[in-house]
Formats: sequence, C-alpha cells, structure tokens
Amino acid sequence: MIKDVYKTIAKPSEETLFKEKGSKFFGYAFPVYTEQDVKDCLENLRKQHHAARHFCYAYQIGIEQLKFRANDDGEPNNSAGLPIYGQIQSFEVTNVLVVSVRYFGGTKLGVGGLITAYKTSAQITLGVSEIIIKTIDVQFKLKFEYDLMNTVQRIIKEKNIKIIRQNLEMDCEYFISVRKKEASTIFTVFDDLYKVAIKIIE
Repeated sequence: MIKDVYKTIAKPSEETLFKEKGSKFFGYAFPVYTEQDVKDCLENLRKQHHAARHFCYAYQIGIEQLKFRANDDGEPNNSAGLPIYGQIQSFEVTNVLVVSVRYFGGTKLGVGGLITAYKTSAQITLGVSEIIIKTIDVQFKLKFEYDLMNTVQRIIKEKNIKIIRQNLEMDCEYFISVRKKEASTIFTVFDDLYKVAIKIIE
C-alpha cells in the first residue's frame, strides 16, 4: 500500500494562552518548509515578545524524509522541546513549527510541571490549527509532436491529470502532476504511446 497523503496545517494558528502558577505560555503553530522559514518565524516572535524569557519550539519538515528538531531554549533538558515535538507526532502533522513562548510567573514549575505545561500549550495550539490533508504528488514531463495532441489530451482528461505548465513550440511539452499511488500506472500509459517521451521530474 503506497502512502500518498500527509497532514499539515493550512495557515498560522491563532495565538493560544495556557497559564500555570503565574507563568504564561503563548502558543503558535506555523506552516514551514525550510529551516529559514523556522528562523524567520522565531525572529518575528522574539520581536513581538521581547520581554519573554523562553522561546521553546519543535518542528518537523518533509514528507517522506522527515527532518525534525526540538529546542528547550534555556529550560531544563528535554522539558520543553520534546513535549512540544510529541504533540506534533501525536497530531501526525509535518511541515509545521510549534512554538511556546514563556513568561516566568515567579513560581518554579519543576521539570515535571514544565513538561506538562509545554505539552499542554502545544496540544491547545495544534487543536485550534486548521489541519488539512495533502496528497504526495509525482511530476512528469511529456514530450510529443502536435499530431498526438488529441490523444494526450484525451488521456489527461480521462485520468483527471493536472497540467502544471506547457511549452508549445516546435513540439509539445507538458509538465503534469499525479498522485504517487497512480504514478506508475500513468507512466506506463504514456510510455506505451508511440512517439511520446515521458520522464520523471526530480
């Protein structure tokens, strides 16, 4: 069974607030695709909350090859980043950054208290986020001559294939996108067509 869907968030979440013994934990979730995106989001939050002491976060990027990181930002080891990352796993989302910004309220929470607080902050934040399901797609390039245009168009229509872009010059080039689980079938359909060249775009 080929897995060709994944869950992510549609847009940045609204700000959430969790309070524990005077400490405030402001939670945020952002869609991210690169480590630069993560840096940009954190930078913006630091400007917004310049008086806060801790910006603890976790992120997961990628679809099939996952890359993740958890950061305690000065809290005791594994008391903040990992509980946040645990919620990312629990909600089964990727291409997401979850940040919990803490304002210290004067009472120490202890490691156990911190783990619970950061976990809860992340849980509330992902709970209010709009989680969507996306398909994992494979892209192909088709090359053929004009006399095959009708045949190619018919297959594209029948199989409900998405054309990303096309170049129509000396001959025709179509760039198409198909769901991963249908990719090998579609490849074969075009590969079997006389005078149509198909190749995968990495």
